Amino acid sequence: MDILKDLEFRGLINQVTDREGLQELLNEKQVTMYCGFDPTGDSLHIGHLLTIITLRRFQLAGHKPLALVGGATGLIGDPSGKKAERTLNEEDVVKMYSDRIKGQLQKYLDFEGGDKAEVLNNYDWIGSMSVVSFLRDVGKHFGLNYMLAKESVESRIQSGISFTEFSYQILQSFDFYHLNKEKGCQLQIGGSDQWGNITAGLELIRRMKGGEEGEQPDAYGFTIPLVTKADGTKFGKTEGGAIWLDPEKTSPYEFYQFLINTDDRDVIKFLKYFTFLDNEEINELEKELEARPEERKAHRRLAEEVTCFVHGENALTQAQHISQVLFGGGDLKELSAEEIKQGFKDVPAHVIEEKEKGLLDLLVEAGISPSKRQAREDIKNGAIYINGDRCQELDKVIGKEDKIDGAFTIIRRGKKKYFLIQYA
Repeated sequence: MDILKDLEFRGLINQVTDREGLQELLNEKQVTMYCGFDPTGDSLHIGHLLTIITLRRFQLAGHKPLALVGGATGLIGDPSGKKAERTLNEEDVVKMYSDRIKGQLQKYLDFEGGDKAEVLNNYDWIGSMSVVSFLRDVGKHFGLNYMLAKESVESRIQSGISFTEFSYQILQSFDFYHLNKEKGCQLQIGGSDQWGNITAGLELIRRMKGGEEGEQPDAYGFTIPLVTKADGTKFGKTEGGAIWLDPEKTSPYEFYQFLINTDDRDVIKFLKYFTFLDNEEINELEKELEARPEERKAHRRLAEEVTCFVHGENALTQAQHISQVLFGGGDLKELSAEEIKQGFKDVPAHVIEEKEKGLLDLLVEAGISPSKRQAREDIKNGAIYINGDRCQELDKVIGKEDKIDGAFTIIRRGKKKYFLIQYA
């Protein structure tokens, strides 16, 4: 596979320090490359997915990826793309975040064979450095004017930047140098906001190895575009917050729905970015989209491929089943308790301890109807549905036969207002 040609088709080449030199290197040998992931939270989000998938693409082309968790740099804070200083997390919090992110990264790369991936933590080599050795051995290679000219620093000069964040580019540069020296790493990839940090790393490699001014070191930098949506909003953000890779924070069903609801203007671009489908299939899906947009075949393919990659085949099947039941006229009673948890995560919920409960009392107690009088009217008028079936019995008692998996009853009032009854 010509990896650069494939990345070009997908629109994933933003900047390369030496395109021709990198092409030759990739053609002649297995290349070790790395990408860093700072632990700023307890999970990666969908915005990180593009760099993870890009590492995987290089691995499928026969190269060796290193996924670097920033246990040390996460204690400092990257100013890139930030308008104000980050709030620093405690060391034990960053360590916990690092461990969780390391576990996530291990799901998406191959750790077997000759091109097996490695997950590393830069705290292992930065954490033990003294201030004197950092300043004397590394800091002396960075000119102040050079550092001030970096966009991540220059954009913050007016609003303010601490020495801590100012020094971040030195630490990331040292990562590249260390991995180049210890692991033979010759390529760093990252989002376009990392260009300044990546080129600083290349300059440090040149200086530490005694290269001449302006000389290209035996290493390369490569950035991919930051993902933006056609409407100008940030990719990966919803009204409920970020779309996380952790299924406990964003369920596979929510993840699937986020993707299937992609804007028509973005879906082909995202198929190129986030899936491993080949050029021919993507081009066919683009033709289908133009000819029969109402069928949303491209959207379904995007949601299927990415949900399966992130969460696995079983989670995808569950997400599809929930979607079919909720939007395709399926039977709510076919859902499992786990599927109900995912599909009705954001609807109002009410817990009852009784084995049986009169419907009238339940409607008022759970806040489904504002009063008993209104509850009676709702039932008489056919506005109340139990697990998808209309109920017009005023003396109806919710019992064992109304519990899905013995755990939930789904009550709907009107066309769209769902309520979840849970049993203690």
